[in-house]
Amino acid sequence: MANNEIVFDVIKNIGVIGESPTGWSKEVNLISWNNGKPKIDIREWDKDHLHMSKGVTLFDEEVKIVVDLLGKYLQDDPS
Repeated sequence: MANNEIVFDVIKNIGVIGESPTGWSKEVNLISWNNGKPKIDIREWDKDHLHMSKGVTLFDEEVKIVVDLLGKYLQDDPS
């Protein structure tokens, strides 16, 4: 039978985007999933980092593209 356990290592906490009343926080972290190359990761975590929500993982090149797209969005946003 296959082992479906997900192994992760939070290499670096980059920052907290926000916190919910339940104590979970939306964070940007550098995480190694299943002993792989670390990626930028955005998701919600419980206070002990034992449970997590679904999230988004990005390679460095993808992060650069997202930053560029958001920069363009903020320049064009009239509000």
